[in-house]
Amino acid sequence: MKENICTIIGVIGAFFAALVGGWDSALITLITFMAVDFITGFVTAAMGKSKHSVTGKLNSKAGWVGLAKKFCILLMVVVAMRVDILLGTTYIRDATCIGFCVNELLSIVENTSLMGIAYPPAMLKALEVLQKKAGRTDEDAQEHLEEIEEKEEEEENKNGSEDL
Repeated sequence: MKENICTIIGVIGAFFAALVGGWDSALITLITFMAVDFITGFVTAAMGKSKHSVTGKLNSKAGWVGLAKKFCILLMVVVAMRVDILLGTTYIRDATCIGFCVNELLSIVENTSLMGIAYPPAMLKALEVLQKKAGRTDEDAQEHLEEIEEKEEEEENKNGSEDL
């Protein structure tokens, strides 16, 4: 039984590795950054300082949305790999991995900053420049929070009217 389970896990792992173009340093780094981002986001929410919920606390919906986004990032790596194969190149997948690594790194720094970890001013300035180049701003986060608040209010109103 144990051998069958190990075989199934091995086949699934091999299929996944083939789908994303192999298990190389770019993919390992991306998956590592994704895991660290998820963990730091979880800790930030546990501390009540998350930007992804109205209360700033743990929210299962926000967690699932984060996991779904990470799954879609991996799908983009699959798409980039297929484009590389189509064009006979080898750099599109790597560029995709690097781009998403930078995005995950920004999120990790944001999460740890919310936890209260201090960063040197020069590093904060560099991160601010990266965020602007990536098109990420605090206004985006604020808009996202406002959307969440509106949806939660709609659900509360809907649930309140059903009780009557």
